[in-house]
Amino acid sequence: MRHAELKSKQRQLRDGFPQEVSLRVHRAISWIGRAERETQDHDAAFIFLWIAFNAAYADERDVDSDRSLGDRRQFVELIDRLVAHDDDGRLYGVVWDRFRGPISKLMENRFVYRPFWLNQNGIAGNDDWARRFRSSAERFVRAMADRDTAYVLRQVFDRLYMLRCQMMHGGATWNGKVNRQQVRDAADILRVVMPVIVDIMMDNPEEDWGQPFYPVVTAPAQRGSTRADRI
Repeated sequence: MRHAELKSKQRQLRDGFPQEVSLRVHRAISWIGRAERETQDHDAAFIFLWIAFNAAYADERDVDSDRSLGDRRQFVELIDRLVAHDDDGRLYGVVWDRFRGPISKLMENRFVYRPFWLNQNGIAGNDDWARRFRSSAERFVRAMADRDTAYVLRQVFDRLYMLRCQMMHGGATWNGKVNRQQVRDAADILRVVMPVIVDIMMDNPEEDWGQPFYPVVTAPAQRGSTRADRI
């Protein structure tokens, strides 16, 4: 599904959405639309699509002292709920029909494996990253053989989260020559997965998708003004 189709569906259904779902969907669709304009800039497309994903999963009620662990827990829980509600098998189709090859390559790439970078940065307890990386790859192969869509997507988004951290914390060069394939694959995967995620959420508005960060706040009208400002 493309932005225009998602937006049309959202306009038809939004009156029946709880406020929290309406805000999540509205924000995510807006960033999906922005990403569609980036047909050549894969870095920009990935960033815009990750913002859309963040709008879909972030839950204000579950803030962890270690933000990276909190983020992971939130999107893992979202993925599990999405797969449970994916009655038409759309996420299954993305994993097994569209991106099986790119997903496998992403999982074989140590540069989007968090313990590798923790070890590179001298963080204690990660000198065995290579063994853990091999073990993760073996477990992933078993999940692929079992067609365990939820597990595969959890692992994929864990790797994509590492790529997101590299970009957003200045650890990558825009349009750089290093690791271009992983950025292209990541953007292509999200281009297809994100509309499916939002569509499943719209089909299941009664599900508790969490409390969005930064809800819309209506400030009191200032003296002499006839309107309230929405922040």
